[in-house]
Amino acid sequence: MLLNTHSNILLECGTDEAGRGCLAGPVTAAAVILPKNFKNIILNDSKQLSEKKRDILKPIIEAQALTFGVSHVFQEEIDHINILNASILAMHKSIQQLEPQPEFIIVDGNRFKPFKDIPFETIIKGDGKYLSIAAASILAKTYRDLYMNKIHEEFPMYNWKQNKGYPTKEHRRAIAEFGITKYHRKSFRLLPEAV
Repeated sequence: MLLNTHSNILLECGTDEAGRGCLAGPVTAAAVILPKNFKNIILNDSKQLSEKKRDILKPIIEAQALTFGVSHVFQEEIDHINILNASILAMHKSIQQLEPQPEFIIVDGNRFKPFKDIPFETIIKGDGKYLSIAAASILAKTYRDLYMNKIHEEFPMYNWKQNKGYPTKEHRRAIAEFGITKYHRKSFRLLPEAV
């Protein structure tokens, strides 16, 4: 059973990102403040849910959240500032969109940089413990998937519609065969050394 809040502070936002380990496309983060009495029996860490369940939850979260924000940080920026900094930047940009601003931030994972002077706590596997982080993980994942589906049309040979830019065997084979696109992260090891 996921918990509603970590602090007893009224405006607590959860934040999480998707796409950190991908070879192509943005890293996408979301931040969500849920009402105190929010309940949902299927909401969980996005990785535990099927695509169908995530797509069902997305409009529910958007309708019932007090406020939410979603932000992409694209491959050029990832190559420029590195993936950890890009992930944190995407979280900051999504928190920036919240209206009202949170009084406390809970972050999935173990790394974060202070945002304004709002107190925060990092929580390992937080997306499996707190509803707001789980909700953020769903929005980050669904918005990123929509973006990857869109750029799939431009470069269908990488099958991003299926792999979403993750380093699958098929994706690496396509890189070996067709080279890289403007959407690939050039700072990542795109092919195993042997290739």
